[in-house]
Amino acid sequence: MFSLAFGSLAYNGIAPVKTPPPVVMAAKTAAPSPAKGTLIQLAAEQQIPMGFWDPLGLADKDFWDQGNEATIGWLRHAEIKHGRVAMAAFVGFCIQSNGIAFPWDIKGGPLGDAATAVAYADLAAIPSPVDQWHAVPTAGKLQILGTIAVLEFVGETMDPHYMRGGKPGFYPSLKEFATSGKGGIPHPVPFDLFDPFGLFDGDSEEKKARGRNVEINNGRAAMLGIFGLICASKGLIVPGLDALGIAQSTSEPMAYFGPEDINLPFVDKMLNFNLVPGA
Repeated sequence: MFSLAFGSLAYNGIAPVKTPPPVVMAAKTAAPSPAKGTLIQLAAEQQIPMGFWDPLGLADKDFWDQGNEATIGWLRHAEIKHGRVAMAAFVGFCIQSNGIAFPWDIKGGPLGDAATAVAYADLAAIPSPVDQWHAVPTAGKLQILGTIAVLEFVGETMDPHYMRGGKPGFYPSLKEFATSGKGGIPHPVPFDLFDPFGLFDGDSEEKKARGRNVEINNGRAAMLGIFGLICASKGLIVPGLDALGIAQSTSEPMAYFGPEDINLPFVDKMLNFNLVPGA
């Protein structure tokens, strides 16, 4: 019956209706901003295994209503700075774990009171680098904090600023800043923080660009490394580090000041602050 019916329709010149293929609308993908495009290009140059990786979508953000370009400049500068600190911390952790120290006193000295003197060797005798930090006299911690504040102040004077088209990671000359009359450093500075002996003055821009990418990759590895060492020193399981016999720490690694600095303002409140209300 059905074959006869369709045959009759075909005989009378009426063709079956053909359903047109569905029209698929391609989603429009917005082109990345120039600043984000730079990140994608850098990821390729740095040979990151996963390529450009931004799971939180920070490269599309606008922090403090400063614009996307300024936000990416701030993020890049922050990553480079954290990487540099982490590289210094990783090397320092390894050195301090092996009892290597300067041969003089950190407090007291030949002209001080021998009864209250503290030698670098005394700190190095403490097994854990985290505990060594908390054994540093309060005055030493304040000096380090003051030095960091001066370096941060000088770094923010770069022109153009890293959020305004300047080069992320660039650090101004300390020698020039000390003689510029801008204040902040009350005495001459004989060396710069970067390349104090001028060893890289003749490097080509291509070599410098490669060096910056190597620095960023090393900084990323160091950030993972130093946190791995700290976690292992607190008894946490860290694959690859558990078998190294890292000295265990009894101090709080995330606290700049501790019970030994109780005479400083607000330190007692910080120590008594309860992170778990009701516990």
